[in-house]
Formats: sequence, C-alpha cells, structure tokens
Amino acid sequence: MKLSATREQILAPLQSVIGVVERRQTMPVLSNVLVAARNNRISITGTDLEVELVASAEATVQQPGDVTVPGRKLFDIFKALPEKTPVT
Repeated sequence: MKLSATREQILAPLQSVIGVVERRQTMPVLSNVLVAARNNRISITGTDLEVELVASAEATVQQPGDVTVPGRKLFDIFKALPEKTPVT
C-alpha cells in the first residue's frame, strides 16, 4: 500500500473510529485499526467485536492495499504532527 494525504485527511476518520479501540484487550488485534486504501479513498475500521466503526476520506492512492496498525499509537502520532503536514 502506498498513499499520500494531509494530516487532516487521515486524522478525521481516525478520530471517528478511535473511540471503539481500547489499548488493553484480551485479543491484541482489537487494539488495532484496519487501514484500507483503494480508488483514491482511505478507509479506517475499528472494532471491539460488538461495535464496528468505519470512516473514510479522500487520499491519493498509488498502490492499493490493507494493513492493521495499533490504533491509539497511530492516533497519537497524527495528533502530534503540525497542521497540513503531507503524509506518505
């Protein structure tokens, strides 16, 4: 997966789904979010097995793909970036 977007384009959907993601889970994968990029859109999915939240935004996708990453860590990183920072 390879994509380009601004901090705000990724932070907005990430903020929408981060509430369902907990740091401490009985299943470690539940602390992750699924990031899917295709058709010039990025989709972020978070779940706790009872509730699933999906949010998406526009992004420039050079190579489509899917990956799971630690949700809270990714959220903290994007919050710490300066506004309008380009991310690849």
